[in-house]
Amino acid sequence: MIIIVALAVILIDSIVLINAKIPSESMEKTIMTGDRIFGFRMAYGINFDFFGKHVSKQYKDPERFDVVIFKYPDDESQYFIKRIIGLPGETVDIIDGEVYIDGAKEKLEDDFTPETPRGSFGPYEVPEGCYFMLGDNRNWSKDSRFWENTFVEFDKIVGKAVIRYYPSIKLIE
Repeated sequence: MIIIVALAVILIDSIVLINAKIPSESMEKTIMTGDRIFGFRMAYGINFDFFGKHVSKQYKDPERFDVVIFKYPDDESQYFIKRIIGLPGETVDIIDGEVYIDGAKEKLEDDFTPETPRGSFGPYEVPEGCYFMLGDNRNWSKDSRFWENTFVEFDKIVGKAVIRYYPSIKLIE
């Protein structure tokens, strides 16, 4: 019985859910430092490492504003959590803290940022199969703007953050 329970926990943890503790303020106010969350590993398909073998089958594309857990492009031994801002094939420009996609005249409506973002960055041309990530707390986030490897490949997305369970229950949007 103990072996069956242990096997079930291993399978759920490696295929269905990812459990994460938030280490920094980069996603505040959406997710606070110290919060515990569950991410759904199968939100976009099957994408996991199991006993040293990588298994990947995409059936849904990640969408703009999804909060995702992924392998940090500059050190894949670390997991990061950020919000998808730029999609494959798009150009992302940040001018005076405001985000513009593909040269649009209207800024991206990203009212989840807790304070007015600062700085100008880009343009960033997002390659096919990759995503441009920003933290919600942009003035304090180490994100795509500052990484050596700017973009996150689809295969490096571990899951979509879905629910905070500590210190209280909250859906992550």
